[in-house]
Amino acid sequence: MYYGQIKDCDIADGPGVRVSLFVSGCTNRCKNCFQPQTWDFDFGEPYTQKTEDDIIKLLSRPYISGLTVLGGEPFEPSNQRAELPLLKRVKSELPSKTIWIYSGFTLEEIRSKGSHPNCECTEEILGLVDVLVDGRFVEELKDITLLFRGSSNQRLIDMRSTLKEGKIVLYDR
Repeated sequence: MYYGQIKDCDIADGPGVRVSLFVSGCTNRCKNCFQPQTWDFDFGEPYTQKTEDDIIKLLSRPYISGLTVLGGEPFEPSNQRAELPLLKRVKSELPSKTIWIYSGFTLEEIRSKGSHPNCECTEEILGLVDVLVDGRFVEELKDITLLFRGSSNQRLIDMRSTLKEGKIVLYDR
């Protein structure tokens, strides 16, 4: 996996001050995407063990609320395989930190067996995520007043409650 950027003090992509990992590679290619350079799977820098260690170190600062993974597309299968060890490590070593993931795929697409984003890592990743922001950015539905999302079709899904209740539960700040 490659990544385009790591932000060490992000306040736009989830509550509080967060560390954000912008992964590379996306097959959704939303019209007027704010990061079209991340569509390329080889954009940026290779993700390595040192990258993971650096992210954990950044997350360990007491004022950091959690990790946000966006892109590109975190639910591209090759990205999921690289992200899973990081997400497991965050939950193991820093259990008070929340994990948010932004995806252009809907939760229904992500969980659908045989769909492009569904692979052997998908359910385990979803079990580690606190909030999933799902759905493609749609220029015609753009709304800059929305909390933590760009267009009104996108949802903030409380994954812990969703998995527990067996139905989609929206995040309520």
